[in-house]
Amino acid sequence: MRKVFLFMDTVINKVDAKGRVSLPADYRAIVKELSTEIVCYRSLSAPCIEGCLEETLDKLANVIEDATDFFSETQDNLTNLIFGDARRFTFDSTGRIMLSEKLLKHAGISDTAVFVGKGRKFQIWNPQNWAKEEARIRAEVMKNRPVLKVNKDEK
Repeated sequence: MRKVFLFMDTVINKVDAKGRVSLPADYRAIVKELSTEIVCYRSLSAPCIEGCLEETLDKLANVIEDATDFFSETQDNLTNLIFGDARRFTFDSTGRIMLSEKLLKHAGISDTAVFVGKGRKFQIWNPQNWAKEEARIRAEVMKNRPVLKVNKDEK
């Protein structure tokens, strides 16, 4: 049976002048167990960096191929913006990755970054932008009170 992995928690870490930032320890443990590197790319929907294991990106590639025509503009746009932008990162002996200037600029990150666990993926935010986004999300969820249907047989 395969062990479940989830990127969880919200962790703030310093970013040095070269763009190096430490992955949270729990994230590093997942990467060490399942892979040797992570993949990061600019988010398509927010001013942040998306990160995941390459296996997760492979699943996304399958979903995109299954849901769109191979020669469609939609597939071209999604694959260009995700896979054309994605980059593999191996962390060093101290658990740091060196984020590119392009990623840092997109997320507005300078000296501090917030890692936000999202299950199979995580995001890296500028702390002020994340605080605003978290407040917006919390207000939206509290207003709309989402309903999740859980199979009662699975506990």
